[in-house]
Parts: sequence; C-alpha cells; structure tokens
Amino acid sequence: MYTFKGKEYPCCTSLTMGIIGGKWKTVILFYLMKGTLRYSELRKKMPTVTERTLSLQLKNLERDGIIQRKVYTSKPPLKVEYSLTKLGKTLIPIIESIANWGDSVVAEHEE
Repeated sequence: MYTFKGKEYPCCTSLTMGIIGGKWKTVILFYLMKGTLRYSELRKKMPTVTERTLSLQLKNLERDGIIQRKVYTSKPPLKVEYSLTKLGKTLIPIIESIANWGDSVVAEHEE
C-alpha cells in the first residue's frame, strides 16, 4: 500500500494516475511544462474545458503539490498565475512521453 497526502493507493501506478489521471490534468501539466501561465491563458489553450472543471483540476493539482498558484493583489485587476512546483517538474518526462505517444499514434493511424 502507498500513502500520499492522506490517501491510500494499492500500487505505485495507481498513485501516479490518482494524481495526474483524468481528462484535463495532463493537459494542464503539458501547457505548464513550457512555463508559468495565467488562468485566462490556460482557458484559451483549453477551449473545451468548462471553467468549473478547470478550476477544480487546478485546485486538485495544487493540493497535491504539483502546481503552485500565485496571486498578485498589488493592483486591480487581480492576477493569478500557475506554475509547476519542484515535484511537478519531475513529471515532465512522463508528460512528454504521453505527448510523444499521442503524436506517434496519430501519425501511424492517419486516415
């Protein structure tokens, strides 16, 4: 059994997928690999995700220590930026591999 942030997982792969699994988390991480982005910039890159879903996935990734959220309140309007944490950056090779696999599947199975 593996325990991370108070949750138990039966194996190491279930822990990994528990943190980055789902439709949108890997997409968020893919865009954040390239650098810090504001919420609105993420929304533009992911036009089919709902605001509620994006917000929830960002909160989950932040809770798990994968991304950090920085709020700038010095002058209106409020600005929020997201970036990978040190732990989040360790996922870059995994996200790159997932992206490369997707590219190869598309290239091999074009119709």
